[in-house]
Amino acid sequence: MLSRAADNLYWLNRYVERAESMARILGVAHRMSMQSTHGGTRNDEWEAALIIAGCDKSFALHGGPPTRRAVIDFLAFAPDNPSSIHACLKAGRENARAMRAQITSEAWESINAAWLEMRTFSMAKVEADGFNTFFDWVRERSQLFRGVAEGTMQRDDAYRFMRLGTLLERADSTARILDVKYHVLLPSAADIGGAVDYYQWGALLRSVSAFRIYRQIYRDSIRPLKVAELLVLREDFPRSLHACFAEIVQILQYLRESYRRDYPSVRLAESMLLKLRYDDIDSIFTRGLHEYLTSLIDTNIELGAAIAHDFMQPN
Repeated sequence: MLSRAADNLYWLNRYVERAESMARILGVAHRMSMQSTHGGTRNDEWEAALIIAGCDKSFALHGGPPTRRAVIDFLAFAPDNPSSIHACLKAGRENARAMRAQITSEAWESINAAWLEMRTFSMAKVEADGFNTFFDWVRERSQLFRGVAEGTMQRDDAYRFMRLGTLLERADSTARILDVKYHVLLPSAADIGGAVDYYQWGALLRSVSAFRIYRQIYRDSIRPLKVAELLVLREDFPRSLHACFAEIVQILQYLRESYRRDYPSVRLAESMLLKLRYDDIDSIFTRGLHEYLTSLIDTNIELGAAIAHDFMQPN
């Protein structure tokens, strides 16, 4: 496949997945803020949302405190924020338009319709209709696009590069959401195990569609160690780091065999998968969950750069 085509398809799905991740991040921050015990004097949840999204520094350049309205406006609608929902859906649609010959008409129509409808939203409209209604709409549109692509596209290299974009973005989002809850929103010793702590971990599980699965697997009260195990090490949960990298490795190994070249990105992905396969949650907590997740996030960024170098730069 031409490197430019691979790049467009890869980023098409990264942008769609990022838009969904941003809606999930904002949704959980909104629910947490509704249950805040700070009496409206602090903005921990909204500061955390900016940190998860990697947008805290760019937000600071705009000036002003991280209030609910300011953060939602910046992460959802700011055209100059490349990670905003608005910017991601626009960029995803432009990548899809460039690749209309490589994707099905149904996939194109899905992302094009999402962008056209996104243009009708504004901060005032979302405030009037309800924030959660908008966040749900973004998630549904993202899932609709993936479902249409899954159900209509040939399992060729175009589809494989699209899946790589989805999985890398999803792994990054899951790691960041878990890390910020554990490291930034960690309650005081008196609050651990209390109602606020329980609600925050429950909100985190809901933000990655894992609340019911957690109950089915563990049949226990919500415990940070078990939540981390589910989101990091369980291969049977599709949004876990282990599940994402198991499929990433499978795709990259296929491409290596197909193109008959030894790509550094394949070796890096394989080493990440081995780490996730043989680590256990007790040793991770002993060494430090924050340090472990930070290492995975950094390596995931390195893997994205390696994939771009191996497949998306002209030879």
